[in-house]
Amino acid sequence: MKHFINIKKLTVVATGMVVLVLAASCSSAPSVEKTGWYQLFNGKDLSGWVQKNGTAEYKVENGEIVGTTVLKSPNSFLCTEKEFDNFILELEFKVDSQLNSGVQIRSISSPLVMNGRVHGYQVEIDPSPRAWTGGIYDESRRGWLYTLADNEPARNAFRQGEWNKFRIEAIGDTIRTWINDVPASWLLDNLTPKGLIALQVHSVGDDASKVGLQVRFRNIRIRTDSLDFYGFHGDPGIRQVNMIPNTLSDWEKNHGWKLLFDGKTSNGWRGAYKNKFPEKGWKIADGMLTVLPSGGAESANGGDIVTVDKYSDFDLTLEFKITRGANSGIKYFVTESEHNKGSAIGLEYQILDDENHPDAKLGNHEGSRTLASLYDLIKATNKRVNAPGEWNQARIVSRGNHVEHWLNGFKVLEYERGSAEFRKLVSESKYKVWKNFGEAPEGHILLQDHGDEVSFRSIKIKQL
Repeated sequence: MKHFINIKKLTVVATGMVVLVLAASCSSAPSVEKTGWYQLFNGKDLSGWVQKNGTAEYKVENGEIVGTTVLKSPNSFLCTEKEFDNFILELEFKVDSQLNSGVQIRSISSPLVMNGRVHGYQVEIDPSPRAWTGGIYDESRRGWLYTLADNEPARNAFRQGEWNKFRIEAIGDTIRTWINDVPASWLLDNLTPKGLIALQVHSVGDDASKVGLQVRFRNIRIRTDSLDFYGFHGDPGIRQVNMIPNTLSDWEKNHGWKLLFDGKTSNGWRGAYKNKFPEKGWKIADGMLTVLPSGGAESANGGDIVTVDKYSDFDLTLEFKITRGANSGIKYFVTESEHNKGSAIGLEYQILDDENHPDAKLGNHEGSRTLASLYDLIKATNKRVNAPGEWNQARIVSRGNHVEHWLNGFKVLEYERGSAEFRKLVSESKYKVWKNFGEAPEGHILLQDHGDEVSFRSIKIKQL
């Protein structure tokens, strides 16, 4: 226990002397004035909090906020009455192993948007075997922004059935999280600079077996001053995800990332089989590189575009936004040696509106022409898809002959170029007419013109 000494200044009128009297007092809870921390929960009642959206039960027990599931309720949120912009938030939580939960930060609840539905950044509480506690999910908006798929130390840090601690820093465009003092997430994003903090009880729908599950919160404190001093500085040793369009952070620059599209010009790109960028069929505006609609024909308008440079081992990320019924693709290891009359030949990360384009039901292998699939060869699975008109993130990782496709933070397929299995798939596909298809040691990155409007931005690559 720390002892804090209050110094009281008393004036003795008779002598005119100023006397300092030391009044020692012991305190088990540091004062706000001494530490800069403010308690969001007083440990006694729900003063300063208001429930929104769902009907889950929130109550106070033994100095803890206890959230309990009920039948047929949407997600429930116990929200602060006050909004916060820049802060460091710390709290402890304990959750039932069958219940998903989370802590909303910088979140919005407005009657003008989704009828007041709480939406925004959520620091995930995930006791499932996936173990993404501390990841960042964009509730009712963009979905996963930062998963823990490649952060094993953070996944292992969560303690099932015990109290766990979050530290959450939201300072400027940077959001960082820790689970039990282990770095979990590092996100750059500027969509919502200010909003509510909220404690979630996830819906259990009609599952009667999950009624009465609980999540508990305690020791919820926040500081909003001296953040430059108390905030984390340096590299926490985890990857950074930058969601600010068409920018490179210092961390990305230091780790070898390069922008393939600057958001303003066609620098670094040219038409496939051409020496310069197409004069028609593509538009650069509002930070987007957009292929214009032309009736759905393949490479019949502006044609495909390719990077000026070639790549072999690489990590490629980009965002894409489709229109209803659209078809396009990201090709890699494109050599232009085939001189095909339509689209240039290469391994293709398919871009498609699966719900509204007939290609989703075609292909040599069922589903092999759906979104994020290796076109006509391997179907993408385990997908989380944002609807037409919303941004999705594609990622392609090629190291040696091993290739991975990712969509919105989820790995959806992987394969080995040149393997017996790969060559068998090629022999059964439309690509069987091309010798050694997909096995070039290097090639261009290609964005496809398939006659439908599709936009691209934040195109980045790291050579491995």
